[in-house]
Parts: sequence; C-alpha cells; structure tokens
Amino acid sequence: MRHAPSEATRRPAFPLDEPLDPRGVAEARALAPRVGRFDAVWSSPAARARQTAEALGLTAAVAAELDECDFGTWRGRTLADLHAEDPAAVAAWMEDPAAAPHGGESLLALLDRVRGWLAVRADDGLRTVAVTHAGVIRAALVCALDAPALAFWRVDVAPLSRTVLHAHEGRWTVRAVNLPPA
Repeated sequence: MRHAPSEATRRPAFPLDEPLDPRGVAEARALAPRVGRFDAVWSSPAARARQTAEALGLTAAVAAELDECDFGTWRGRTLADLHAEDPAAVAAWMEDPAAAPHGGESLLALLDRVRGWLAVRADDGLRTVAVTHAGVIRAALVCALDAPALAFWRVDVAPLSRTVLHAHEGRWTVRAVNLPPA
C-alpha cells in the first residue's frame, strides 16, 4: 500500500522525510475500518509511511528496503524545477537505469533492493502488507513482471492505493494495481 498524501506528494516534489499533512492522516484514518487482517505488517522507515500504518491501525515492523528511492540533492525539489535547471541530468535519470545524477540511488539500485526484499518473502507463506512508496511499488511490479527497468516509468501509483502481488514457488504475479483499501 502506498502511504497517504504529504506536502511533497501534493506539490509534486521529490520527498524529504516529511510527515503526513493533516488531510493525509484523516484520509488514512477514514480507511482504517476497511483494512484487512495480515500475518505480517511492514513499513518504510519514512515518517509518512510509518504514520500511514499507524493511522490505518497497523503495527508495522520497519524495513529499510521499503524506503523510497534516495533522490540525493533533488530532495524537496520539483521535477519541473530540476528540468528547467538541468534537463540533461533529468533525461539521463529517466533514460538510463544506471544513472544517478542527483547523487542518490539509481533505478537499478532501487530495483535490486526491492527484488531482494521480495525474494526473502516469496516463500514465507504469510499474508503481508507493506506500507511504502510509489517508487518501491513500481519497482516491485517491474520485478514481479520481470519487465525491463524502464517499464518503471509507465506505472502510476496513487496515494493510499493497494497493489496486490502473489508469490507461488518463488515467483511473483500481479493480481491488482491501484485498488482502494479492502
């Protein structure tokens, strides 16, 4: 599940570790009665993900692998501003999965991190929810589909939406994307 909206998601800007805004907390709390039961609950270490889990009434273990991509020097800035300042850097980041012109994490590094987290959980048999970020969910979809890295840019993930993956014999399949909470 993607975290509730924050100031950065409403702007839209590359996030800092900002908390949820009051509206985001209220939206998550309103969904709490609809959230199902799980054997395991995980959260990104980011404040907005932990606060979303709490607002949903979930007690989550924190997993660093579920943190959003490290956007380095781009944190807090909008893509439009960055493109106006350095369009070549933005183009490199979006066209080359190994590029990290922002001094943070490349798309390939994010995919590897998420693939590792999924691999550990592929055969645990647990019904699990992970409260995380759009980038992590996109990466999980790319990994589950064994799609090319650049397919990452072709998926939108709405705040507070659910993406449902299923593992069987170590392989992941995609059941649904952008569902409201159950």
